[in-house]
Amino acid sequence: MVTTDLTRASSLARFDEFCAKYDLDYRAMLREARLPEDVLDHPESLISYARLATLLENCANRSEHPLFGLEYGIFQGTTIFGRLLYLFKNAQTVGDSLNELMQYFHLHSAGGLVTATIEDKMAILSYEPLLSEGVASKQAVELAIGVGKALLKMLLGTQWRPSGVHFRHGPSSSPQAYSRLLGLPPQFDSTINGWVFEARLLNLPLSDSDPKLHALMREHLEKMDELSVQELPAYVQHLMKNFLPNGRVTIDLVADYMLLSSRSLQRYLTEEGTSFQKLLDETRKSMAERYLQESGISLTQLSGILGYSDLAAFSRAFQRWYGVSPRQWRKDQGIQPSPRLLSMRKKAPGWLR
Repeated sequence: MVTTDLTRASSLARFDEFCAKYDLDYRAMLREARLPEDVLDHPESLISYARLATLLENCANRSEHPLFGLEYGIFQGTTIFGRLLYLFKNAQTVGDSLNELMQYFHLHSAGGLVTATIEDKMAILSYEPLLSEGVASKQAVELAIGVGKALLKMLLGTQWRPSGVHFRHGPSSSPQAYSRLLGLPPQFDSTINGWVFEARLLNLPLSDSDPKLHALMREHLEKMDELSVQELPAYVQHLMKNFLPNGRVTIDLVADYMLLSSRSLQRYLTEEGTSFQKLLDETRKSMAERYLQESGISLTQLSGILGYSDLAAFSRAFQRWYGVSPRQWRKDQGIQPSPRLLSMRKKAPGWLR
């Protein structure tokens, strides 16, 4: 996957709603942290994890609510993972789901490290932020712990009975305030940030899992993980060839499939000296030539397959590519279109026509 040190904007899922609870102007808070005001409209876009951490610290201070990050993480729940959640929910067991969380978390965020380990018959799901020295991380860590609670509760259901929750930092509020949100008093100044529960629970099957959906999601994510910037234009054209016969292809459609924002995709393509529109034009050109050479479909049908609004739009594009109309090009190549099949239906009586 194209690598960055950023995080998905889905990390701010429902930020506007939560700010309203504490009478905060979410747009003003985003501006103060130097984040785009429209970031909530683009959950797959990439934002600075350091600025996200700063945003949470600012909100905690402005609202005078020291557990802002923790409560916000619980409020968000698993929605922050976007489509990655389909992978986690459809794994075979709880342990498989957490292994995939570790394996693919970087596709959601490069701002932190998730690990799942077993020690003395206890499982530990921990989180470590990867922030530069001097960037406050307490609120970001507590948000991650809140999200972790929601994820484990979703996976374990009625079996969710944690043995402990740990923070590397000291408390920001009373133990009672933490307990109300977490369900048990945390251990502070610990060696980890994370949840502790019985390791035997890792073997629990996920009853509602869909193996076929899981396999499709994993295959897709593996492809995204292996993709380099240099391979991006060729892969985008591959998607275009698959998508075009099924309807109009847009940058939003392709970017969404690739777990990117349209702006990020366009930026990566620009870095490779091309653009989405240029790739689409090249793809249509190669597909048009192949269809005209290898099939006898009508030009009207072909214009639809290539995503043009009508035959006239396709003809104008073809004239630009080759200097002649598609009909003339086909004739020059000595290719004859297939004859139309006569209708097998009898004509209706005159009184019905």
